Amino acid sequence: MEDEEICISRCCSDWMSEMTAGFWDIPLWNLAIPGSHDTMTYCLDQQSSVLKSEPKVLQLLAALFPCIVRPCIIKWSTTQEDSISNQLDLGIRFLDLRIAHKIKDPDEVFYFAHGIYSLLTVKEVLTEVSHWLDQHIKEVVIIALSAFDGMNLDRHRDLIQFLISTFNNKICPNHVTPSLQECWKHSYQVILSYDDSAASGHEELWPRCEYWWANTSDPNHVISYLEERKEEGRPDRFFAAGLNLTEDAKYILCHPCQSLQSMTLSSYSLLLNWVKQQRPGSDKTCLNIICADFVGVFSNEFTQLVIGLNQRLLKET
Repeated sequence: MEDEEICISRCCSDWMSEMTAGFWDIPLWNLAIPGSHDTMTYCLDQQSSVLKSEPKVLQLLAALFPCIVRPCIIKWSTTQEDSISNQLDLGIRFLDLRIAHKIKDPDEVFYFAHGIYSLLTVKEVLTEVSHWLDQHIKEVVIIALSAFDGMNLDRHRDLIQFLISTFNNKICPNHVTPSLQECWKHSYQVILSYDDSAASGHEELWPRCEYWWANTSDPNHVISYLEERKEEGRPDRFFAAGLNLTEDAKYILCHPCQSLQSMTLSSYSLLLNWVKQQRPGSDKTCLNIICADFVGVFSNEFTQLVIGLNQRLLKET
């Protein structure tokens, strides 16, 4: 089984470069692209403090009962199991990165966060992404940075400078209509979406990537929400439809033996059956990026399914 999963991973690691010529001139926002929701939660630090942006009551409980509260936070905040390189090998091409700065750390040190901070720093992880791209020169990754807990303007400037220096000539400017052909022509491999006004004036940074989030633990409600958003019409550029389920305090108290993973996996078949009915393209109800939690489960079925939706574009032409 392990060898089979490795083979599947390799089959998706260069899926963009393996696409036939019929896809090369299509804008990337009209392709079906698999993404991971809260990409960096596989390395949350159980010893870290709770984010200051979290509810005061949660911060207090974590301080009073850390041995109980922090494992619970880990259980319900972990949305991925695979490392960043493994996710890219699986075919993930949209990375959902929530950035945070710790109060007592130097200004240029940044982490990822979801309730609590990550073990790995932004510098470590994005350097790893850049190295992966060096080995896969025809793959293009959309990196969406958001949340920015504990950030001020000077820290934004530090982070933006790091992004530009790390990806350098790999960055696709925001005035380009990115197709595979256009990206390959200029060796562009990274589209950086930066959800803060500090990005203004930087042609290397794209605006916020809209994310459709149902904010519910019921998969049927997720589907109905996404259908409603589709009927309203898709944005002109990049946007993401989130399959991710979201618990609240009541759900956690009523399901003490569950975790986000068990809740998600029990609904995966229903959600993937909905994905099978979708299509990419420029029409009003077409989808672009589709995001999920635990993207590597079930022999990487999610990523392969989303990539496979692109074949419908050729059948329609």
